[in-house]
Amino acid sequence: MARDIAPDAAGRRRPPDRDTLPARRRPAALGARPPKGRGPRRNSGWTPWLYLAPALVVLAGLLVYPVYQLGLISFLRYTQAQVSGGQPTAFVGFDNYTALFDDDQFWQVLVSTVLFAAACVLGTLAVGCSLAVLLTKVRAVPRTMLMLAALGAWATPPVTGSTVWVFLFDSTFGPVDKVLVWLGLSGFEDYSWTYGKYSAFTLVLLEVVWCSFPFVMVTVYAGIRAIPPELLEAASLDGASTWRTWRGVVAPMLRPILVIVTIQSIIWDFKVFGQIYIMTNGGGIAGQNLVLNVYAYQKAFASSEYGLGSAIGVVMLLILLAVTMVYLRLLRRQGEDI
Repeated sequence: MARDIAPDAAGRRRPPDRDTLPARRRPAALGARPPKGRGPRRNSGWTPWLYLAPALVVLAGLLVYPVYQLGLISFLRYTQAQVSGGQPTAFVGFDNYTALFDDDQFWQVLVSTVLFAAACVLGTLAVGCSLAVLLTKVRAVPRTMLMLAALGAWATPPVTGSTVWVFLFDSTFGPVDKVLVWLGLSGFEDYSWTYGKYSAFTLVLLEVVWCSFPFVMVTVYAGIRAIPPELLEAASLDGASTWRTWRGVVAPMLRPILVIVTIQSIIWDFKVFGQIYIMTNGGGIAGQNLVLNVYAYQKAFASSEYGLGSAIGVVMLLILLAVTMVYLRLLRRQGEDI
């Protein structure tokens, strides 16, 4: 302050000159514009895309390009002769799709795939949600043991899990048939689970649910833990049962999470391959246990009809996209922010 206010010749203090004031203390001139380049800047519309660019490049390489190749091959005559270079590749338009839709086996396999996937999704959601609620009711030690057991099933590769389940239900050495006979069910003595169409599908369904429910259980359990405990206590004080609390309080608040796990389960179960191929030895007797993924594999690699196999892949992709879009549209009509 001594430097700002200095005495004049008569000994009186005079106010400091404007030019001697520090920049931060000078009053701004009326109507003066801020210095160039220091005003507020508008965010560029391209800034978010710059941050997303690396992920978009990876997705384009891993998703967009393979889908493009799949669609392109589905319009070509692409057999082993074209792969080996013996014959030129020819554009056939929709001939592969026409041949596919004229094949009665395709429609049988499509119906089996839809029914099998629906059963797997319902079973996975039922088991996963039930165990998620159970985790909130038990103490720390059994909860930890259940989580570890579920994560062990989740981490098991499909090939390993399928091989173990085939051994467990083996007609000669499997312990499941022996236990059922010991319980008095004599009809299961030397019973072959993979011989019949529905018993084989049931066996595969159990294995798919076993390796898929941990994802639903962990996700739904995390969502339940995020619900304010006051709501659950209020429902309990009102005398609501566990099922009524789940239906009236928990499920509506978990609807966005249930949407995610449902869509994921539909996609995973609709394109099951390893479990069917291993447990039914490539699709069962006379192809009675074929699903679309195994059917496409047989057409593309066993029969060397790569164009036809690609057409099946495109049909599967369109079905999954349609199911997902319809499901999301129904939720948006109900007012859900997805």
